[in-house]
Amino acid sequence: MNFLRLTLINILFLVLGSASFAEEIKLNKKNTEFNLYTGMFDFSDTGKKSTLIGFQHQNENLNRNTFLGNLSPITGALITADNATYFYTGVQANYKIGNLNLTPSFTPGLYNEGDGKDLGHILEFKSEIQLSLELPKESQFGFSYNHLSNASLGEKNPGANSYMFNFLKKF
Repeated sequence: MNFLRLTLINILFLVLGSASFAEEIKLNKKNTEFNLYTGMFDFSDTGKKSTLIGFQHQNENLNRNTFLGNLSPITGALITADNATYFYTGVQANYKIGNLNLTPSFTPGLYNEGDGKDLGHILEFKSEIQLSLELPKESQFGFSYNHLSNASLGEKNPGANSYMFNFLKKF
């Protein structure tokens, strides 16, 4: 539980620390997006489901328009109430449909089971889909679903299905 508290404190420092650059940000276009999310890790496994909290960063200066849509790199981390952790980096696409955003992503990362579910390998792959609604002041509220899997790299590959509620803010 101490690890969970320490991680949450670090996340808060990252979010609050970004506010200290407010003057510089006012001079530049808002190019950084933070996504704070919470939800249920592995909701489909009643024996191992657990609440989760996570943080994700996207730098819009690195966006690229491609034939697949607008792609950008993302980096983030999540922790469960059972002290399972997942640190990841990957790519997401963004598709605008009026005030709605459809955002699929793929992120390889490192997983540590802590006291939670054994997913079979340290290297796991997260496939996610997020639907979010544009709000005033450069923010969004959304819902996302993801699946973690080791792509059969380990001796077992039980996978984990999770859902999250997301709050996204551009700075």
